[in-house]
Parts: sequence; C-alpha cells; structure tokens
Amino acid sequence: MKRVYLDHIAATPVEPRVVEAMLPFLKEKFGNPQSLHSEGQEALEAMEEARAKVGKLIGASSEEIFFTASGSEANNFALKGLALARREKGNHVVVSAVEHQSVLSSARNLEKFGFSSTLVPVDRHGLVDPEDVKRAIKKETVLVSVMLANSEVGTVEPLAEIARVCRDAGVPVHTDAIAAVGNIPVDVDALGVDSLSLAGDQFYGPKGSAALFVRKGTRILPLVDGGIQEGGRRAGTENVAGVVGLGKAAEIAISGLPERMIRMGQLRDRLIDALPRLVDHVLLTGHREKRLPHHASFCVRFVEGEAMLLSLDMKGVAASSGSACTSRALKASHVLLAMGVDHALAQGSLVFSMIDGATEEDVDYLLDVFPPIVERLRKMSPLYTEFMKESRK
Repeated sequence: MKRVYLDHIAATPVEPRVVEAMLPFLKEKFGNPQSLHSEGQEALEAMEEARAKVGKLIGASSEEIFFTASGSEANNFALKGLALARREKGNHVVVSAVEHQSVLSSARNLEKFGFSSTLVPVDRHGLVDPEDVKRAIKKETVLVSVMLANSEVGTVEPLAEIARVCRDAGVPVHTDAIAAVGNIPVDVDALGVDSLSLAGDQFYGPKGSAALFVRKGTRILPLVDGGIQEGGRRAGTENVAGVVGLGKAAEIAISGLPERMIRMGQLRDRLIDALPRLVDHVLLTGHREKRLPHHASFCVRFVEGEAMLLSLDMKGVAASSGSACTSRALKASHVLLAMGVDHALAQGSLVFSMIDGATEEDVDYLLDVFPPIVERLRKMSPLYTEFMKESRK
C-alpha cells in the first residue's frame, strides 16, 4: 500500500547526514564531556561546535544556547526559571491562550509559588493582538510568553511587535519557537526576544534534542539541579550524540531555506485550496497567509477527528488532529476553542504537515482518498443525518 506521511509537525525523519554525524558518539567516541582526559575533551569540543551551529541558526551566540532533552523541557525551563529568578520584582506572568501545554502547565505550576497568570485571547485566525498583551501587563509582571508559530493551526504570530510592547514595559519575553525554527527564518535580535525554545525533531534532527536560547545578561534559575553541566543551568550527563545531531541539523537547515519554503508553500496552498472544494462543510483553521509554509489544518463538520485519522491510516495516509502531546487525549483542542470554534466542530480537526521531499502526487493521493472517507463517516453520523433533514425543509 502507498504510504503518504503528512504528520511532520509531530516529528520529521532524521536526515542521513545527521545520523552520520551522530554515529561516532554512539560508538567509539563515548567520552563524558566533563572528563579531563582526551576522550572527554573530544566530546566537549563536539558539543561546543554544535552549540555554535544552533546559535547561528537563530542569530545567537554559542554562550546563549543551553541544551535540553525536549522542547517541553525548554519551555518549562524558560517559564519557571525566568519567572522565579524575578520573584522579588513581581509575581505575574502573561501567556497567550493558544500556547503549548508545556507553557500553560508551567504557568499554572507557578501558582504554587505565589504567582498569578493572565491568558491573552486570540482572534478567529489564532493571532495575538499586541495591544491585548500591553493591556495584560501589570507592574507585577515579570514574564510574557507568546509562541512564534502554532503547531495546531500553523498561524505565525506578530512576535516582533509583541516583544516591542514588552520591551517598552521592561518585561522579558520568551517565545516557544519549536514549530518555527528550521522551517521559517528566525533571528532572536530581529524578534527582540530574551528567550526562545527550539527542538531538533522539527527540522530533521533526532528526537530528544532541543535547546533554550537565553539572552546574555538574562537571569534564569535551573530547572534541574545537581551538576555543573550547561554552565550550571542544567545538571546531568549530556546527550552528546543528540547534541551533535541537533547541531548538524541546524547547519543543514540554514542552507536552502527560502527555496524549501517556496516548495512547501506551493503544496500547502494547493491542499488548502482544493480540500474545501472537494468536501462540503470544511473550515480552514489558522491564518490563510500568516502561517507555516508546510502546514495545512482544517475542521470537518459532522465527523470526529479520530475516525478520520484511523480511516486515513487504513488508506496509507498519516496525519494528526491537534498537538502531538494531546492527540491521544480525545478532547477538543484548547487552541481551536480559544479561536472561537465551537466544541462540536473542534472535534473534527485535522492537521496535514509536509517536509522537503513531499510531492504533488502525495497531495493528489490525499485529495483522492479523503472525500470518500468523509462521505462514509457522515453516513454514520446522527448529527449529519439531522442536518440533512433540516436542510430539506
């Protein structure tokens, strides 16, 4: 059976050159970077080289890059570490309503330490209004966190404007840029952020490889205590192979990015234009233009997302319904609900995400198999039956 994988927002394949770079550090180059002997120093040098490559990808210096085991850890590190480091200045954080659960849960967790948080709303496209951020900031606010791009609906936020508002108010700003880095140009100075999270599995690096950018001079408390690794900010023996893989993936991502964005954008737009024409009652979610180039997302009325995913899989198509961290929860997406999508429609969400190497034939295949799936599932839907009865009156 033909397989078409369109769930790359959950994870991309590891690029062969990344695997090649990692292999020696899974075999003969096994030294601990904290050891003073030659084997340890060899591992340390490889990590520092990778740190410089990751920094270059986002316009940061190597000293501002701290490696983590996942994007979620990087977000936790940023929210808790930055807020707690400023506890004497205030106890309030601001986050958007469409943040990843690792940000939202971290903000809630800070309540245990006496913090409060404000959720900034979004419009029907998932966009945050910088003026809403400005209104949410109080004299007690010590941190604002707004993502750069949303993995569920693809919307790219006006982050530079948001950061400008925060800078005028003297409040540090963090961004979850995990869905964006490696897929669109990202520069920390152009954005004006103080902290940024990224993850290698979004741009052909290994899973379990991620990093947090913290601007020089920005105070942050460790999330993991107990060692001197990462400048004393994250204890634990380093995942050298994963770090090397992340560095190589970052190096590769820089080359040819504009061309990849054009190719992906053309396939995305073809899917966005064609799917609603082929299937009635399909809503594009996220902003039509201000979105990730490889991302197309929809809600299909009268059908549940889980049923569509399983049916697509049986036809050889892999897709997703919401965030990879919540897709098994079988709950309506908090992102869609925040955008004003009603609960019933939000249950029918679908996300298709492509990589460099995806073809028009892949999109054609999806467009061929998807309409019959929806037709079959709607025949079993009491909501659709009732809708059709009402429409005939």
